[in-house]
Amino acid sequence: MPYPLYDLRTARHDLPLLFAGQSQKESYVNELAARIDALLHLAIESETATPPAAVADGQSWLVAASPTGDWAGQGGKIAARAAGNWLFLQPTAGMILLNKATGQQVRYLTSWQAPTKPAPPTGGTNIDTEARAAIAAVVAALVTAGIVPAN
Repeated sequence: MPYPLYDLRTARHDLPLLFAGQSQKESYVNELAARIDALLHLAIESETATPPAAVADGQSWLVAASPTGDWAGQGGKIAARAAGNWLFLQPTAGMILLNKATGQQVRYLTSWQAPTKPAPPTGGTNIDTEARAAIAAVVAALVTAGIVPAN
């Protein structure tokens, strides 16, 4: 057995573990399925500190700093809706999510990291239109790749 009997959850993603003779196995299996469903190919609606008023099972959000309401004390976690309840998922190093509001991929190392879109060059005494066009093309490629947000 890879886990001692006293370990009831996995170390990285806090998934519930089953053990011999366990009662109400279905609740553990259902929670396990809901957590895997939320974490697999993780996509959030947006980042916000306030729980949305209208929410459907299967939707997730990145909880921003200083959250309120049902999300109080859950800043930086993923809030996933499952079976009419909130599951709060602790991020782990290497986690990548897609922010559907910005089209950007965000990664987690010791905190969530998302680069900002660089500003186009302005001013100068010698304006090189070809260089500026090349810079604009690189920035457009970064947006298309989901590395920086469109705005």
